[in-house]
Amino acid sequence: MTSPAAFLAPIVLLLSPPAPVDEAGNASASRNSVVEGRTEPGWRVFDEVRSAPVQRQVRIEQRVVIRIVPRSAATRQGTSSFVEASRPNTRLVERKAGDCVPAAAVGAVQPAPDNRLMLFMRDRRLYSVKLERSCHARDFYSGFYVERNDDGMICVDRDKLQSRTGSKCEVTAISQMVRQRD
Repeated sequence: MTSPAAFLAPIVLLLSPPAPVDEAGNASASRNSVVEGRTEPGWRVFDEVRSAPVQRQVRIEQRVVIRIVPRSAATRQGTSSFVEASRPNTRLVERKAGDCVPAAAVGAVQPAPDNRLMLFMRDRRLYSVKLERSCHARDFYSGFYVERNDDGMICVDRDKLQSRTGSKCEVTAISQMVRQRD
């Protein structure tokens, strides 16, 4: 059976007064040598632990994630405010668009064939974003998330789009879709 002294010793250590500290922040020598009749070297370890300076640190991190939603049902039925109604004798043609697209200007997204996503911009332009080979555009049926960068752009070979189902895909090419008359 364990003696009661073994249970009471930690409580006595916690309730004993703290060690006096001089101007330099060190425990005084009188405290280390004799404290309430304790002269054994084992007690000095406990006194030094309690007199150690406390350092506190605060780290603030901010992360902004942009959510791009799919086109609404009304938009899919032809009442799109993003793309004009189709005209006879016109077709969409890809044109080089550079390496980046402003993320804040993207209004909606829709999966397209050939592993592409169609980005409907707020200013009624239409962009095609090609995903890396191992990804499937159909995973982005419910939109995607993209982490906002310092420049606020979605760029080729830099940004990864995360679908709401969890897959992450890198953007490999961006092109603008323009109407061309036949």
